[in-house]
Amino acid sequence: MQNSSPPKQVRAHVFIAGRVQGVGYRYATVDTATELGLTGWVRNLPDSRVEAVFEGAREVVEEMVRWCHAGPPAAMVKEVVLEYESPEGLSGFEVRR
Repeated sequence: MQNSSPPKQVRAHVFIAGRVQGVGYRYATVDTATELGLTGWVRNLPDSRVEAVFEGAREVVEEMVRWCHAGPPAAMVKEVVLEYESPEGLSGFEVRR
């Protein structure tokens, strides 16, 4: 029997550009991240981008980042900029103002 360790926790900080405000992007992000069991937050930026942070197991965070490239049906994503950072141990997932 193999002794498997829990997956490594990672933090992805993403900036999403395109038609991503006013199309339900933030709330779809909350729903998707919550379904995947991730923690973090999402918010609109004054320059029309959306910013989000996801914390969780690497493969699940990577799945969420892939989702960000499409977003909800009404969104038109042009660019996703991704930076990996040290996890902060966030709890829950929220929309920030």
